[in-house]
Amino acid sequence: MKFVDEYRDAKLAQDYAKAIAAITTKPWTIMEICGGQTHSIVKYGIDELLPSEITLIHGPGCPVCVTDIHIIDQAIALASLPNIILCSFGDMLRVPGSEKDLLSIKATGADVRIVYNPLDCLKIAQQNPAKEVIFFAVGFETTAPTTAMAVYQAAQNNIKNFSLLVSHVLVPPAMEAILSSPNCQVQGFLAAGHVCTIMGYTEYEPIVEKYQIPIVVTGFEPVDILQGIYFCIQQLENSEYKLENQYNRSVRREGNETAKTIIHEIFEIVPRQWRGLGEIPQSGLGIK
Repeated sequence: MKFVDEYRDAKLAQDYAKAIAAITTKPWTIMEICGGQTHSIVKYGIDELLPSEITLIHGPGCPVCVTDIHIIDQAIALASLPNIILCSFGDMLRVPGSEKDLLSIKATGADVRIVYNPLDCLKIAQQNPAKEVIFFAVGFETTAPTTAMAVYQAAQNNIKNFSLLVSHVLVPPAMEAILSSPNCQVQGFLAAGHVCTIMGYTEYEPIVEKYQIPIVVTGFEPVDILQGIYFCIQQLENSEYKLENQYNRSVRREGNETAKTIIHEIFEIVPRQWRGLGEIPQSGLGIK
């Protein structure tokens, strides 16, 4: 399969692992930002292929992991109300709030529905005009365009019984929060390729300059990640700091202008609470 099988090639992965070992002369600590990258690292044993001098720190993870407990409690409270249909991606249902999770509320009779696209909520709203349909909007910049499109189409189709509970988060401010910590040990970043596919990577360039740290936009397959690590180590060993785009088959510097336009039309930047990290200024999207 084009752009998948060749990035899972075992020999190529081994070659990159050897190349990384050949250029590594001192200890380095790299953080991958996205939980999808962490999943691939563990699934394919990438961390075991690396020399012992390289430490991988798993970053903030997925937006599900960082969704604040209080907004999950809000979702549970809303789902418990009569005449409410709460729609969510399936991976949010087991994330615990302070006492319960959405799955346990669903088991007691709350109308909680799994959707695969926010636009599915509009059909549900049209089929249930006497109920309020609420979409629990969680995600990095990657999923924000489809949430924004749902708002846009609801307005276009005069759907009045559709609402959002928004917990979209932004990656660059979280990276800055990590780097500004006095205890930060991160010396290089693998940036999330899917986020940069939407947003581009111009927002990362000031971070590179301010903190003098390599950032490599990286994909999610084993060879992607090993190549991203190689680029990062190569910079560190040469005392360089710049932004590189390993994921150039998907990412352009300016990103997806159409997706960015609808995000900016529907959302504004707001502070956001991150589970385990607290409030990070300018790190979320809220409805305008």
